[in-house]
Amino acid sequence: MNSNNLNSVIRCESVYKIFGNNAKKLLEQSNNDVDAQKFQEAGCIVGVNDASFEVSKGEMLVVMGLSGSGKSTLLRCVSRLTEATAGKIYIDGEDLLQMNSKQLIELRRNKMGMVFQSFALLPHKTVLENIAFPLQIKGSSTKESINKAIEMVELVGLKGRENYFPRELSGGQQQRVGIARSLAVEPDIWFLDEPFSALDPLIRKEMQDEFLRLQDVLNKTIMFVTHDFDEALRLADRIAIMKDGIIEQLDTPDNIVLNPATEYVRKFTQDVPREKVLKIESIMDDYDPNNSSSTKIPSNAIIETVAESVLESNETLTVIDNKTNQPIGSLNPSKVIKILFGDKEN
Repeated sequence: MNSNNLNSVIRCESVYKIFGNNAKKLLEQSNNDVDAQKFQEAGCIVGVNDASFEVSKGEMLVVMGLSGSGKSTLLRCVSRLTEATAGKIYIDGEDLLQMNSKQLIELRRNKMGMVFQSFALLPHKTVLENIAFPLQIKGSSTKESINKAIEMVELVGLKGRENYFPRELSGGQQQRVGIARSLAVEPDIWFLDEPFSALDPLIRKEMQDEFLRLQDVLNKTIMFVTHDFDEALRLADRIAIMKDGIIEQLDTPDNIVLNPATEYVRKFTQDVPREKVLKIESIMDDYDPNNSSSTKIPSNAIIETVAESVLESNETLTVIDNKTNQPIGSLNPSKVIKILFGDKEN
């Protein structure tokens, strides 16, 4: 069965993961209307509750929530490291849950890359050997795998440290080795579970920058799990916010900040510095051809970077497409003031 969206790489339909001996039976009896409290009383834990979504080719979907929200469980279901209790999961239109062990191994070897919080590097192997290892498992010759590993070392900025052992590297450098090892197999789909959470804030910021640079070059389809809302806002094309196994809202970072769908999401977003998150395109009005403003601002500019010129203007500004430089919208300075300093609850 093919995906409805031809551009969809990952598609989930009503995916459930219930932990416990009677999980399937309880789910059937509930007619897929899961009450987490009742299931807990019956000896089951609800990990993922009726998750449906798609991830398009080249898109980065960041799944976030507090500890126990189900975000890592969802990622493990989609990569089939954990078996879903019910639902459908499609990878490039193929039914993941119907694959046998051999097909699953092939899929993981050829299409999927995974990076987890623990670096899981082999301590007795050098940086190059660690990166080359999965290629050798796939059957590549030693020469081929080492050449590819050298490429990956350069890509993640570790040139000069090829022959270091993991113990000789900092936490950020070890994480880069893990990323390089994952990328060496050239996966189309990349699963990352809290990959930067063990790093100190400065190295974490550097790794986020590096990650954004890599994605700009490689254009992978990515599911990225984090509990850090700032990290999600920085990295995501779209964000899925989870609570008690349920996806509370799945939307662009701008829309989640401007239009929280639930009280839980509103609490998540209420202290976000909007000027550091929102782009001009998310607050602009329709283009007015009669607008003669000489001040033009790019649609993809973060408000903070253009706020001074906007707020100093007494006229409605023209918003231009950042690629074509053609006018696509208008922006009244009063709207920026309202968005930034108005009542956030409204």
